[in-house]
Amino acid sequence: MEFEFSPQVHQLRQRLLDFMERRIYPNEGLWAEQIATDRWQPPAIVEELKAEARAEGLWNLALPHEGYGAGLTNFEYAPLCEIMGRSLMAPEVFNCSAPDVGNMETLVRYGSDEQKQRWLEPLLAGEIRSCFSMTEPDVASSDATNIRSCIVRDGDAYVINGRKWWSTGAGDPRCRVAIFMGKTDPHAARHQQQSMILVPLDTAGVRIVRTLTVFGYDHAPHGHGEIDFRDVRVPAENMLLGEGRGFEIAQGRLGPGRIHHCMRSIGIAERALEALCRRTLERAAFGKPLAEQGTIRADIARSRVEIDQARLLTLHAAHRMDTVGAKAARREIAAIKAVAPNVSLAVLDRAIQAHGGAGVSSDFFLAAAWANERTMRIVDGPDEVHLETVAKLELRQYEDRRLD
Repeated sequence: MEFEFSPQVHQLRQRLLDFMERRIYPNEGLWAEQIATDRWQPPAIVEELKAEARAEGLWNLALPHEGYGAGLTNFEYAPLCEIMGRSLMAPEVFNCSAPDVGNMETLVRYGSDEQKQRWLEPLLAGEIRSCFSMTEPDVASSDATNIRSCIVRDGDAYVINGRKWWSTGAGDPRCRVAIFMGKTDPHAARHQQQSMILVPLDTAGVRIVRTLTVFGYDHAPHGHGEIDFRDVRVPAENMLLGEGRGFEIAQGRLGPGRIHHCMRSIGIAERALEALCRRTLERAAFGKPLAEQGTIRADIARSRVEIDQARLLTLHAAHRMDTVGAKAARREIAAIKAVAPNVSLAVLDRAIQAHGGAGVSSDFFLAAAWANERTMRIVDGPDEVHLETVAKLELRQYEDRRLD
């Protein structure tokens, strides 16, 4: 295949790059200051930039559905997502941040008209935030069939019980709704026991127990919530698609999300490589610039090669998903999810090393980016699960031949 983008994508890419230079990078310091001043309130600068991004037509670019977003394919959105991934604050500015994009995608695909009106429209407008409640503290949630939370029908309502954690965004005061995954029929087939249902966070029985930290970072104002759902009663019409279809929804939701995660990882890796090059050209040690040290030059070369490899692999996966569907492209999607975060971490680590003490401080973006990227080896399934998928599909073709 040829990795050639349309004129529309080239134009959007240039406009995004311009916006990042004019409005995102210069305001990252102010963003951090405003969060430090009032950690659990949305920074005013983000709301200001959201209005500007929307006015410039750089809004909801992630949604491929006409009438809801820009109508771009996964392949077309990938280079734009990479640019946004260069800054921790940027995705929200363009209304392209997780988990909202995945939740909007879910509502577009599987939501009823009433569900779309109540939740999708304000999400598309950037007026509210949402969270996704699947992972549980008491089970190995890398295997989602392990989840114990239950969703029980009671007349014209469902009663929900369970404890979830790593519900990203739950700490944000604008977070209004959770997509909750639980079991509606523990006796059904293994992948038909689970369902997804919409739970407004102001419903009686919903309690945010705490917000979790990632290597000491609380990621305010969104945070990662541990939420207790105790006898939570919601209307039956809050069920998404139907009972027993939770895994079906998850597969439709997670495919594009993994492309987005990987392209954001590549974006931050590119920025880290830029920081590595600038730092080593500016600093000297043992009588010559760091950039003339052999080990540093090898780090720069390896970083360039690894980033380009990861990008090409991710673009290939996006193209496959667009052309043959997420199920047929699951090997490629699994591969990039194992590759991209590890590449990003390696490049960040080299940049941190070249910055010395400054690299592990909050004076540069590197330490916070490293902490964020380390979670990507777990988010949407750990490396081990994705590598197992690749191995299983690779071996299957030889097993089939042997049977022939």
